Amino acid sequence: MSKYISIENLRFCLYELLQIQDLFDLERFQDFDQEGINILIDSIKDYGDKHMHPHLKEMDEKPAVYEDGKIIVHPAIGKYMKDAGSNGWITPHFDYEDGGIQLPYTLLTAFAHILESANNHMTGYAGLTGGSAQLITSFGTQELKDRFVTKMASGEWGGTMCLTEPQAGSSLSDITTSASPVGDGSYKIAGQKIFISGGDHEYCENFVHLVLARIEGAPMGTKGISLFAVPKHRSNDVGFEFNDVTTVGDFQKMGQKGYCTTHLVFGEKNDCHGWLVGEENKGLKHMFQMMNGARIDVGMTAASVATAAYYASLQYAKERPQGRRILSDGKKNTAEEQTFIINHPDVRRMLLLQRAVTEGSIALLLQASKYHDLSEHGAEEEKEQYHDLLEILTPIAKTYPSEMGRTSINAGLQILGGYGYCSEFILEQYYRDVRIMSLYEGTTGIQSLDLLGRKIVMNNGRAMKYLTKEIIESIKAAQNHDELKPYANKLKEASKMVEEVLMHLLQFAMKGQHERYIADATIFMEFMGSVVIAWQWLNMATVAKNALLTNNKLFDEQFYENKIHTMKFFFKYELSKIHGLKETLIHSDSLTILEENKAVLA
Repeated sequence: MSKYISIENLRFCLYELLQIQDLFDLERFQDFDQEGINILIDSIKDYGDKHMHPHLKEMDEKPAVYEDGKIIVHPAIGKYMKDAGSNGWITPHFDYEDGGIQLPYTLLTAFAHILESANNHMTGYAGLTGGSAQLITSFGTQELKDRFVTKMASGEWGGTMCLTEPQAGSSLSDITTSASPVGDGSYKIAGQKIFISGGDHEYCENFVHLVLARIEGAPMGTKGISLFAVPKHRSNDVGFEFNDVTTVGDFQKMGQKGYCTTHLVFGEKNDCHGWLVGEENKGLKHMFQMMNGARIDVGMTAASVATAAYYASLQYAKERPQGRRILSDGKKNTAEEQTFIINHPDVRRMLLLQRAVTEGSIALLLQASKYHDLSEHGAEEEKEQYHDLLEILTPIAKTYPSEMGRTSINAGLQILGGYGYCSEFILEQYYRDVRIMSLYEGTTGIQSLDLLGRKIVMNNGRAMKYLTKEIIESIKAAQNHDELKPYANKLKEASKMVEEVLMHLLQFAMKGQHERYIADATIFMEFMGSVVIAWQWLNMATVAKNALLTNNKLFDEQFYENKIHTMKFFFKYELSKIHGLKETLIHSDSLTILEENKAVLA
């Protein structure tokens, strides 16, 4: 079977870069150790090899479809949901009392990387079920937990998040799905939801939809949104009865075709009942728990698809002979046999780009996940710091892998040349699969507005101060090594550039010119993403250098040398681009503000 992931890189990130062993000292995670985690990693990888990766192309060729009022998906989804339930993969991070094993979120993200690299069409079914079940355990009553969570954790029932509506899109303040109290503790739900991932299929006997709706008389806007658990079938004295939740279609996508995306109608016959989860009018606040987790999940899916594409590109480059190396006199020796294309400098550049993007993204996503664990279960005096770091990194951790993952796979297509465009090779599928990641859970534009418009300025810039402190500590650690010092200084310069750009932009916000402040938020996201990934690469290079010098290594010397080399590549080819982005961000021309450029796009 072709390689689709580096387990060595995953272990490096967990044990050497992040030193996840520190988490096992916390009371919540004291039942875990490195030996047990390695056994889990190996078993999950084995499952991906045998039961997921072999179905990847089949799911693209025979996509999920809507037929005769039903969603038909690949039979492997049924086995996966059953196995995920029996193996405890749906809710492993839950409390013991809720049926979980209190797995650190960092490890949940790491395990997801393995499975998503194997087959990115399958994992969302279980992932969304676990996320929606967690909303119920976090905010629901004991009655709701007893009614829904056990069946969801077992994989017998699926779960979804239902936000988007046809007329509202990402503008949640404009949702119109309604909820009317019945008097028995339930509410009548009426409305439509679209783009519902994993919303229905024949391998789960029931689905529990976590639905945002507006109770009659609630305030307008997002302040009047509540959260409801709405099952497809509700319980009665003899078993189940239909709960007036109708699947009316499945959106056919350009990629991730095995992962259904449904259109649901609630209450078409005025008989759809839902149960309030948490407080009235606090639904969006509650839903953000799942949304923020989903953003990390999407980022990891993007990084995982790009990782699988990198190894497919690498294998091709090692096996494909074409052309000859140019000799020192500038000529080719046509009498020699053709060389493998991995020996050509431009092919090596593209492979290194793929590696730099994917491994940098994985490091960032696992870093953010560790901040999540520490913000929830770490020392009390440090929780605020780690919460703020998670908040500011989440939009970057979702966006950078999604956008640059596509760039990375595009480089792989170039490596394969014409074959990259053909379905005979997997690269064209990976390219289509990764494209939706920048749309899931808030588009790149929305994530960029969140970063610049909210996360940068929240609590008087406290999160940005914490992040800057982390970066400075990394710079100081790298400066202890002569080989790394020039790159530490480059990151120091980049950090100062971030400060300069923010000082320039914030003046518009202080003047009340808020649209001008956020007009180039997506450019700022690209700028900030490059700096943050450079920070991750400098951390990886520092850890690698220390391992080489102390001879305290998990892997051979070449592994660590490769880390340092790839860091140098990222700084030369990627971090250097921020100079042009800075020029754009501080440019005096305002070319996209409507009032100043009314006629341009008329």
